[in-house]
Amino acid sequence: MAQGNGTHQEPRSLNIQEKVKDTLQQMDTSKKEGILSSFTEFKHYLGNRIDLARRIGLNDEQLAQAAEKVADYLAEHEEPRNSEEKLLQELWKIGKEEERHMLAHMLVRLSQETNEPVIERS
Repeated sequence: MAQGNGTHQEPRSLNIQEKVKDTLQQMDTSKKEGILSSFTEFKHYLGNRIDLARRIGLNDEQLAQAAEKVADYLAEHEEPRNSEEKLLQELWKIGKEEERHMLAHMLVRLSQETNEPVIERS
C-alpha cells in the first residue's frame, strides 16, 4: 500500500475493497455465521480463498492487500464471535497502516498453513 505512486494503487485498491464488500454483503447469513462462528472455520475458509487466488495468479502482496480489505470490512461491520476474532479486531483497530499490513501477511500465512502441509511450504 505504501508502495507505488498512488495513481495505480488507489483505483485497484478501491476495486478490491468493493469486491470484498459486495461478496461479504451478498453471502448467505447462515453461511457467514458458520464461517465466523469458529476461528478454525474462518481459517479454513480464508485458506481456501487464498488457494483459489493463487491459482489465478495473485502474489503474496496482492493476497495481503485483499486480506486487509476483508479485515477492514470485518472490523467495521461484524461483531467478533469468539476470542480469537476479538483479539484480531482489537489489534486491527489499534494498529497503524504498516502494522495492519504485516498482520494481513501473517493471516494469509496462517490460513495457508491450515490448508496445506507445512512441509510443502518454503
